[in-house]
Amino acid sequence: MAYEAGALEATLAAAAGGDPVLMAELRGAFVESVMRQVDLLERSRCDGNWVVAAMRLKGLAASFHSSRLLALADNALDAAPGEPTAIRRLRAYVGEFSIG
Repeated sequence: MAYEAGALEATLAAAAGGDPVLMAELRGAFVESVMRQVDLLERSRCDGNWVVAAMRLKGLAASFHSSRLLALADNALDAAPGEPTAIRRLRAYVGEFSIG
């Protein structure tokens, strides 16, 4: 898989217990949750909303053991609200994950 095969994939597999349908559902829920927070980042008009969405992304990263998402969320926290590069990188991450 092109996105992040390490700890993230192991976390999904452990949670699914070998059930491919459940694994697909978990992957879908992860992608949906990340997309929701990226959308909130994109629509943020103040520092507070930006920080809350980025912190939620960090929480998802920690829950699913995604070091790459954690780095992208940290990047967003360091960026100014509405920073297009941070959003573009997060959207690329979601796109790569969705392909897998």
